[in-house]
Amino acid sequence: MSKDYDEELTEEISEEVAEEAPKKKGFFRRLREGMAKTRSNIASGLNSIFHGFSKIDEEFYEELEEVLIMADIGVTTTDEILTALREKVKEQHIKEPEACRDLLMESIREQMEVPEDAYDFEKGPSVVLVVGVNGVGKTTTTGKIAGLLRSEGKKVLLAAADTFRAAATEQLTEWSKRAGCDIISASEGADPAAVVFDAVSAAKARKTDVLLCDTAGRLHNKKNLMDELGKINRVIDREYPAAIRETLVVLDGTTGQNALAQAKQFNEICNITGIVITKLDGTAKGGIAVAIQKELGIPVKFIGVGESIEDMQRFDPEAFVRALFDVTE
Repeated sequence: MSKDYDEELTEEISEEVAEEAPKKKGFFRRLREGMAKTRSNIASGLNSIFHGFSKIDEEFYEELEEVLIMADIGVTTTDEILTALREKVKEQHIKEPEACRDLLMESIREQMEVPEDAYDFEKGPSVVLVVGVNGVGKTTTTGKIAGLLRSEGKKVLLAAADTFRAAATEQLTEWSKRAGCDIISASEGADPAAVVFDAVSAAKARKTDVLLCDTAGRLHNKKNLMDELGKINRVIDREYPAAIRETLVVLDGTTGQNALAQAKQFNEICNITGIVITKLDGTAKGGIAVAIQKELGIPVKFIGVGESIEDMQRFDPEAFVRALFDVTE
């Protein structure tokens, strides 16, 4: 891709900035629609509790616990949410169950706060490894994040370091075209660390803001994956020590508690700094977003609610909880 093309593309993107506010509104609508299955999974249960109980007692809390666990929020996280809710009810002298709705939303939101430095890697120059098992939408996610960053005027480079999965490079190449950024790739079966080496060299030479590296997802063979990621990390450490480092694990929201298990396994292999949850529009288990963040102590940074490049956005706890409870105002 030529320098002239890159400059023209940046100009086109700059002209689209004025449309950003409507786009963000549109994403909340898509998020709300995407959360419909999860919402219906818990809404009727919560409504019957808030309207069906005449007082706040142990039975009331037990019913709440059951509904939250059924939404895949998880036992541990549910316990913490309800502990916080109990304290708020006591402090504010709440007597009516219906008055607990907003307090419950607040308690859930508190479990999902994103740290202020969560997106420091976007300030660049940075190298982002995208990891996850095959089938979770890892390559697609890499392309969509590239598109998101490009839409904000960042100079992005993609590295096709998943050289083992058939068509992974072709898929990422297509996303690079959609996102409007360059890609560094090699033939199928090539050494992933060598691809990353070439990509790091190119990122430095081109003064790239963010280098996004798609990696293989062979979690069933943890030793090979650990060796591979270790080699990639050593290359980056040696060749680009000044880069801000980020490792995002991509999880399929439709798999519920299995997604949490995958995140734990990847966290044993490499230092996960952020979570991306995909396919929230196809699941009734969206509550797993709450459980993963709380149980691992790693923030959810991006969520996907659809197929288009605009359907991947930064995670907003406030918007997520509003979508979960169908609060549109």
